[in-house]
Amino acid sequence: MRLLITTAQGIEDLAKIEISKLLTKIGALRYIEEKPLNVEGRLLVEVKEVQYRDEKGRERPLEIGTYLSENSRLLHRIILEICSKNLPNIESQEPETALKRIEELVSELPVERYAKVTETFAVRSFRKGNHKITSVDMARVVGKAIFDRLSKFGTPKVNLDHPSVIFRAELIGEAFFLGVDVTGDHSLHRRPWRVYDHPAHLKASIANALLELAKLEEGTFIDPFCGSGTIPIELALRGYQGNIICLEKYRKHLRGAKMNALAAGVYDKINFILGDATKLSEYIKSVDFAVSNLPYGLKIGRRSMIPKLYMDFFSELSKILEKRGVFITTERDAIEKALEENGFEILHHRLIGHGGLMVHAYVIR
Repeated sequence: MRLLITTAQGIEDLAKIEISKLLTKIGALRYIEEKPLNVEGRLLVEVKEVQYRDEKGRERPLEIGTYLSENSRLLHRIILEICSKNLPNIESQEPETALKRIEELVSELPVERYAKVTETFAVRSFRKGNHKITSVDMARVVGKAIFDRLSKFGTPKVNLDHPSVIFRAELIGEAFFLGVDVTGDHSLHRRPWRVYDHPAHLKASIANALLELAKLEEGTFIDPFCGSGTIPIELALRGYQGNIICLEKYRKHLRGAKMNALAAGVYDKINFILGDATKLSEYIKSVDFAVSNLPYGLKIGRRSMIPKLYMDFFSELSKILEKRGVFITTERDAIEKALEENGFEILHHRLIGHGGLMVHAYVIR
């Protein structure tokens, strides 16, 4: 059995490590491939069937997709793969030709192995590239091909709102994927504890990737621009034993972070402080680790303010940071200048896809 797994662009290596640990623990891993068909944000995982004992001691097959969904912190979707195939030149083809290729491909796939004819189904689609077709076009022809194939075994039932089986079709450049989405309609990065949304909140999967990059040990931790609290909350949910500080300048957002922490059941594990990160040393004398989604774009309002904000913040951080920091921003020039002038060393840099942008992530000391 093969699983197509989605995550944020730029953290595939971290997701691979997480998947490997989880599947090795239960003896289910065969191999993992990063970026199948050269598609970023995707991993292809081959697994073997494993058993578990239920409360009555009976052996039952373990649903590995469900296991990953319940235990992962970095993944977005778990898809039971039916097909992964390159479709050369499909981006340049006229809509009728491109859609016909997709329909003919899907019509030959054994979709009846993945959905009983008595079950309702729907197709969810995703397209990225310079194609002349839309994701709606693709969903329509894939749905028709699946319906026609299942019709050989009975009368298929379509339910677009609440299907029993969700087929997910993706066309990314020339790469076409089809599978059964065991995650459902809501990506795993959408945490159930989020009851308050910051206008530019960080995906929980990316928050956890930043925490992985920080290589945390015991010690005091701070998110100096904590917003709605995603990073501190995810850290607390990981069982971090050190002091976790959530610093936020705006009372509204700090109140929202407290609401989210309450919903997540970790309110008592986080120290919430209303304060300005550019005056950091006034609130805290020493921290071991700092991880944050820096203000940019929607979070800042006027872009002209960023260079001074970063310079002032990193000047303050240089007074109190003992070990490592991890920060993301779109403003590469501003952050690199602020880091250099305040004596920080860049240990690692990478690009991560977030909110339709490729943001820069820095590990510093």
